[in-house]
Amino acid sequence: MCKKKQFKYCASEIDECMKRIIIMLNLYLKKGYETVACCCGHGKYDQSIMIKDKKGTIFDLVSNSIIPRKRNFYRRDKQGYYYIPEVRK
Repeated sequence: MCKKKQFKYCASEIDECMKRIIIMLNLYLKKGYETVACCCGHGKYDQSIMIKDKKGTIFDLVSNSIIPRKRNFYRRDKQGYYYIPEVRK
């Protein structure tokens, strides 16, 4: 499992392996879009990147699934891994 780390540009912790992806994504996102959460999946679940669009809709960039919550996107399974129910296979 990746270690979570806090970075200067991000107030919350993110997976170390997602750092470059999120930095590049934030550079290329058009005004009005923002990344709000991400997870590498830790080898158990699919990677996820939560984006909020200009209208406030939140969706997973990887699966293109709309997420109906404004926060608390992730759920924890019995082994302690986080996942998003809407994008779980």
